[in-house]
Amino acid sequence: MYRARIEKDFNLWVEKGLVGRSATDAMLAEYDARPSSFSAGRVLMTLAGVLLAAAVLLLVAANWEAIPRIARVVGIIGLIWTFYLGAAFAVTRGANAIGAALLVMATISFGGAIALVGQMYHLSGDAADALIVWFLAACVATVLFRSAPLAVISGVLSWWIFIELIFESDASLEGNGYIFLVPILVVVTVALVRYTGAGLARHLAYLLALGWLGWLYTEAPEAWLAATYFIVGLIAFLLAALPVSPLRRLALEAGAAPAFYSFALALLGLVALHMEMEALWQDGVIGAVALGLSLVGIGVAGRLNGAVRFLGYAAFAGELLFLSSETIGSILGTSGFFLISGVVVAVIAFAVIRIERKLSTTPAATEV
Repeated sequence: MYRARIEKDFNLWVEKGLVGRSATDAMLAEYDARPSSFSAGRVLMTLAGVLLAAAVLLLVAANWEAIPRIARVVGIIGLIWTFYLGAAFAVTRGANAIGAALLVMATISFGGAIALVGQMYHLSGDAADALIVWFLAACVATVLFRSAPLAVISGVLSWWIFIELIFESDASLEGNGYIFLVPILVVVTVALVRYTGAGLARHLAYLLALGWLGWLYTEAPEAWLAATYFIVGLIAFLLAALPVSPLRRLALEAGAAPAFYSFALALLGLVALHMEMEALWQDGVIGAVALGLSLVGIGVAGRLNGAVRFLGYAAFAGELLFLSSETIGSILGTSGFFLISGVVVAVIAFAVIRIERKLSTTPAATEV
């Protein structure tokens, strides 16, 4: 999608005489030569590795009882090492797609081996323990091979650990202490993403951070915690988006994610504050702050960050509808509420059109 968009822009600029055809062709060739460019072959090869690893594990599990115990252990260890050594051989020969597939097969086989050996020797323990060991092994392999697919698998495993702790273990402020390891999983995943260049995998880490903070609020639903989310999110957003911020250049190197997720954290804090407020006037104050935050997000980052712009529009519209339901809806009834809601949505649409026009006519110099 990005490749098609820049090629379309290049063609337009060539037609307007702003840049030469040879220069645009050279830039597109340089982009296509980057290792991080999308490759359907590499993606399909990685998916093939996942399917083959699943097939091998299912085949072993189906004949598990018929295999002698010592043969089981030796066979599982040999299978894992075969995949890893095969991946190393493939990578040294320049067959990166095959190497990535073998790494995926090795990492998935490692997780399956934990489950099968645990079952064979009747090892006791929480499933989260096995997942953490699996995550650590995936991280080590990711670092050794600098593999982007393994960074993605590590991010998925971090989510699996979080879900296991939430739904299967005793996850509470006084219960399973493993739940407080989740921020460490986030940091490790972000570090692996930056080390391997697996750009899209960073969203797994950022979403995990928001999910963990949301869980923390459900365990301790306090107004001060919600206010902290709002303040920290707002400060982080301004540091990532304001042109005068010393951290803006660093944030831009990470793409749209820092501004978007910090903006989402601030909105999460306001949603939590809504849940804490009981009086109508308190909801009105929080609503006014939410509307103001939405406009600030659109105005500060909307020009360059489509994700923040969309979230700002959604938050602005949602807050207006919520305030309408709390005030006008209780007075006029259902039909009146829908009537007012229709008018509100029309006003929002008009405001969005005006904002989009203003953003589109803003001089390019203001983007820096």
